[in-house]
Amino acid sequence: MAAEGARGDLRWGTTPGLLRAAAEEHADREAVVDRSVEPAVRLTFRDLRERADALAAALVDAGIAPGDRVAIWAPNCWEWIVALFGLHSAGAVLVPLNTRYKGLEAADILRRSRSRLLFTVEGFLGNDYVSMLRDPAAGELPDLERIVLLRDTGTRPSGVHAFDELVASAPSTDGGTDTAAVDQRVAQLEPTDMSDLIFTSGTTGRPKGVVQTHGQSLRAASDWADIVGLRADDRYLCINPFFHTFGYKAGILTSLMAGSTLVPMPTFDLDAVPGVIAEERITTIPGPPTIYQTLLNHPGFDPTAVDTLRLAVTGAAVVPVELVRRMRDTLGFETVVTAYGLTECCGFATICRGDDDLETIATTSGRAFPGVEVAVMDDDRNPVPPDTPGEIVVRGYNVMQGYFEDPEQTAEAIDADGWLHTGDIGVMDDRGYVRITDRKKDMFIVGGFNAYPAEIEQLLLAHADVAQVAVVGVPDERMGEVGFAYVVPAAGADPDPQELLSWARAHMANYKVPRHLEVVEALPLNASGKVLKYELRDRAIGQVASDEGQR
Repeated sequence: MAAEGARGDLRWGTTPGLLRAAAEEHADREAVVDRSVEPAVRLTFRDLRERADALAAALVDAGIAPGDRVAIWAPNCWEWIVALFGLHSAGAVLVPLNTRYKGLEAADILRRSRSRLLFTVEGFLGNDYVSMLRDPAAGELPDLERIVLLRDTGTRPSGVHAFDELVASAPSTDGGTDTAAVDQRVAQLEPTDMSDLIFTSGTTGRPKGVVQTHGQSLRAASDWADIVGLRADDRYLCINPFFHTFGYKAGILTSLMAGSTLVPMPTFDLDAVPGVIAEERITTIPGPPTIYQTLLNHPGFDPTAVDTLRLAVTGAAVVPVELVRRMRDTLGFETVVTAYGLTECCGFATICRGDDDLETIATTSGRAFPGVEVAVMDDDRNPVPPDTPGEIVVRGYNVMQGYFEDPEQTAEAIDADGWLHTGDIGVMDDRGYVRITDRKKDMFIVGGFNAYPAEIEQLLLAHADVAQVAVVGVPDERMGEVGFAYVVPAAGADPDPQELLSWARAHMANYKVPRHLEVVEALPLNASGKVLKYELRDRAIGQVASDEGQR
């Protein structure tokens, strides 16, 4: 692990550089434990590098060139990690896809990123990803040359390659895989080279590709690991999905930096979590507040049977003071900190420190990372006094290079002075600690996932019976927030709300699917013809409260 304050970009340069350093320093220690297969797969740091190098050699041999985009559409598993470092070691750029996506959503990103190869699985959460992509409604994918199944489930679709077959195709020497070409690619990689292209939704309703570099990710992840105190003897239960910046950068990258053991879970399976914590001696569980609330409220989980938990990092939603107290007193976490970030700034912007008091940890999202500026501005882009609401803006090394091939949206997000405008409303106290109070944009957070009304509305408008739609977020005890959709039917149509919700579940990621839907004659508009979202939000909140009161 780097000394506190040391820059990860200067120490490792690139993610393959990090992997090679970790394999050298921690060679035979456990790097990854994947219990989603039987028997569990346990990889040492040396194993991880050897497998990544073999995959990289196969990718180079298959014609993957530096800068080519390679996508991963799969749940947390050891193969995901190998694929990440394999494609990076070949000089390629990661394009992660949300496992909740349907074919239309995934195909759009594959097409716009011009991804040449896709690593995926079949059957996760009942989804046949390859079949969804091959649905005519998903459209053509002219740049996608190869689909590789990370795991053989016995039902490989035609024309799809197997992960093991791809790795086995790598050039070999008498001593094993010939990695000469890989070594050359890694040597040519620079910290300023693009490492990942992560698509995030926005107010336009169309996902935008966030461009980040190796150096940005390493520097931010290294500071996160230092601030939270991740150690080589930690065993990290990673529930946050790898396709998200948190699971990828505050999960995979930080574990290699610290030399800790990463234990990925495909989903948050509460019935399995207690056994995993006990048997793997888990010390670290970062995640949204819903994870800890669920653990505390589940009758099958006995906190007294667990004595290893020490580190929790949360955020992404309101964190009650009582929850932080129970995380310490009942679950036994020694360190609980909250943080704030977004994909456009590597996922890292502010974070509490371990010695902050209980109220600060629960009611704020911490202060800026080292080398990062965070401010609160008014609509005229002037700084506001302490404790005055305004838009949170971020400036520093962690801010994205821009949106992929979208200069207009980039200019809208990052002003001439380099400030990234987050769209989040908050206040900053005189210590520099930030508290998120509202969202300038309409985004709401469902169980830790950002849900964007404009995107959901666009998807719902694909239904023939829908003429207009407006989606707002409403509070939900378990998920934090959920969507409430108001639908104006197409002429002559009389859609059934439950049928519309069923259609939505089949055509969009589950966290985007509204939990409530009402068919209305018209949407409330202002003089300019814009939908009065605040009016709908108040109406939805009152309606949900009334429905719950009648139960």
